[in-house]
Amino acid sequence: MTADVDRHSLREIGRQLADGSSSAVALCEATQARHDPALNAYKCWAPEFALRQAEAADAAFSAGIRTGPLQGVPTSIKDLCGVTGLPIFAGSPRELPAAWRREGPVVQRLRRQLAVVTGKTHTVEFAFGGLGTSGHWPVPWNPHDRTMHRAPGGSSSGAGVSLGEGTALLAVGTDTGGSVRIPASVTGTVGLKTTWGRWSLDGIVPLSPSFDTPGILTRSVDDAAFAFEALDGENVPEVNSLAGLRIGIAESFFFDTASPGITERIGDASRALEAAGAILGPLALPGCAELFDLYHQGGIVAPELCRFLTCDLPEWLPTLDPRVRTRMDAGGALPAWEYLQRKARYAALGAGAVDALGAVDVLLAPTTPITPPPIAELADDATYGRLNMLALRNTCVVSFLGLCALTLPAGFDAAGMPVGLQLIGPPRSEARLLALGQAFERLFAAHDIWHPPIAI
Repeated sequence: MTADVDRHSLREIGRQLADGSSSAVALCEATQARHDPALNAYKCWAPEFALRQAEAADAAFSAGIRTGPLQGVPTSIKDLCGVTGLPIFAGSPRELPAAWRREGPVVQRLRRQLAVVTGKTHTVEFAFGGLGTSGHWPVPWNPHDRTMHRAPGGSSSGAGVSLGEGTALLAVGTDTGGSVRIPASVTGTVGLKTTWGRWSLDGIVPLSPSFDTPGILTRSVDDAAFAFEALDGENVPEVNSLAGLRIGIAESFFFDTASPGITERIGDASRALEAAGAILGPLALPGCAELFDLYHQGGIVAPELCRFLTCDLPEWLPTLDPRVRTRMDAGGALPAWEYLQRKARYAALGAGAVDALGAVDVLLAPTTPITPPPIAELADDATYGRLNMLALRNTCVVSFLGLCALTLPAGFDAAGMPVGLQLIGPPRSEARLLALGQAFERLFAAHDIWHPPIAI
C-alpha cells in the first residue's frame, strides 16, 4: 500500500478500497509510517483514534456499505475545527472549553462518510497570521526544505505539512485572508478557498465571521476535485481544451516585491497556457491597494476577533501571542461607524470585482509573492510584521472582494521553494476553477513545469 499512496490519486485509492483490492487499515498504517515528528504537522497526532476509524470503514466495506467517496481516506483536520473525541486548542496555550469539540457540518460530512481523521494539525493562534508561526507551540517545518526551517504558511500551518509528509491525503483548513492558499502555495500542494457562506462555519472557532471559509488542501487538483464533489455535491465538469479560454493576468499589485523566480514561474505557466490556445490579457480588480491598506489598519478582521475573544473567551486574552495581540489591538478600538463603513466599502468593491471578472474565464496571479522565509529571520518583530503582510497580500484582497480561488503549484522559485499560481473566480465558481485547474495541471506536467506527486 505504501507504493499505492505514492502512485495513486484519491480517485484510484477510492476504487481500490471499494473493490477490496486494498483496505482502509492498510492505507492507514502506510500513511502513519510516514509520520515524522520533526516536521511537527500535528498539535494532536492520533494514530489509535485513526486506526479505529479505518477498521470501521473496512467493516462497512465488507458489509457492502458505501458511505461516500471519502470512506477510508486519511484526513487531517485543522485544530480550529471541532472533532468529537479530540481536544481543541485553536493555537492557544490551553485547551478550549468542551463545547468547541462539537463537530460542524464540514467535519460531519467527513465522519459520516467514514473518512479516517489522522489528528488535529497546528494553526496560528486563533488563525490570525499568514506565515504559520506560533508563540506557544513549535512551528511546523516546511517539508520542501529539510535543511533549513522555513515558514510552513498560515494560518493552517500543519495542513500542507501533513500532506507533504504523507500522513494525510486530504487536509481540512480554514481561509479568512489566505489561510488555506498560503500553506498550500509554499508547501507545493493544492488549496481551495470556497465562497463565503457556501460551507457552514458551525463547529469552527471564528476569526472573522464576515470572511471565514472552510477549505481543503490536497496533493493534486484532481484530488481536490474528487474531495470537493464528495463534500459539496456539485460535479466538477471536464475541460478538454484550453483553446479560446480567456485568461486575465493580474495587475502589478500582485507582482510587486515578488521574490526572485516567482514572477518568472508565473510567466512560464502563462506561456504554456497561451501555447495551448488560451487568450491572455491584463485585468485589474478594483481597490486592491485600498483593501490591503485597510488590512494594515486591522480591516474588519481584527475587530471581529477582538469581539469574539472579549465576549466568548475572555480568559484567553492575557495569554495571547504578542504578535496576535498587536494585530488584534490595531482594530480593537475601531468605532462602530467606521467598522460599518469598511464593510460597505468592501461590498461595493466586491460588486465591482464581479463585474470585472465578467470579461474573462479566470484571473491568474501569484498566490504568495514571497519565498517562505527561514523561521530564524522572523525573530525580529518588525521583520515578522513586514513579511507576514507580504505573505497575505495576494490572498487577502481576493477574500475581501468576496471571491473564490484555487492555488496549484507552478514550479520552483530561485530558492528552490514551490510557487503557487492562484486561479481567481467570481463567487460560487469553485467547480469551474477546479475544472480549469485540472486542465492546467495536466498541461504543466506535459511542459515539465510541475509534476504532482501522484499520477494524473
